[in-house]
Amino acid sequence: MIYGAIVAGGTGTRMNADIPKQFLMLDDRPVLMHTVKKFLSADPVDIIYIGVHKDWVEETEKMCHSMKYDMKRIRIICGGSNRNDTIDKIIKAIDSENQITDDDIIITHDGVRPFISSSEIVESIDKARTNCGATLSMPCTDTLLYSENGNIIDNVPDRSRFYRAVTPQTFNLSLLKKIFDKISAEEKAAYTDVASILTGAGYSVSLILSNDNNIKITTPKDMKLARLICEEEKQKD
Repeated sequence: MIYGAIVAGGTGTRMNADIPKQFLMLDDRPVLMHTVKKFLSADPVDIIYIGVHKDWVEETEKMCHSMKYDMKRIRIICGGSNRNDTIDKIIKAIDSENQITDDDIIITHDGVRPFISSSEIVESIDKARTNCGATLSMPCTDTLLYSENGNIIDNVPDRSRFYRAVTPQTFNLSLLKKIFDKISAEEKAAYTDVASILTGAGYSVSLILSNDNNIKITTPKDMKLARLICEEEKQKD
């Protein structure tokens, strides 16, 4: 089975909006609904789990129904206190509903990255099948400065060797469950993404270059850019 795990439990304080950023309208539907649609359009994905804040579980279900999405492929659960905690809860929900096998794959993705493509989802699944996991990434284009004290430059690393991690990040589900079962809640909170948890445990994770539009909507400026990207995508259609 291929499982989608969309993380959408944040409150979006940096957006300065009355509601969490994933529920703000982007063109004809909330941001999160764009992301869910992309996963529904990816044929290999069997079931999509969406982890949201407890106050938004019922509203998210209403949104999915109003979009006439295939509810047989959607599960909406209460998310955790942070990103990795939400993913852990999704893994536990999967495990309680279906017996996890060694062939199962999980695709973890930010609910506020609505411009992921179906081809990237498929590629990430293929990479995770041949390796322990895969993450989409973007090359660093700015010069990187390293400083011990934050005042003086100690080193200028070669930026060609550095990449920015984005999502989706895709893994063998059985392996990920074993790792999550071993590490503490503090360790889960300390890691900023799932790929770093695997690499920290000694497993190799493949890099996949992401499309430039795969932005994370966090600030009002990001939302303005997202609206422009939406217009571009509509014109292509």
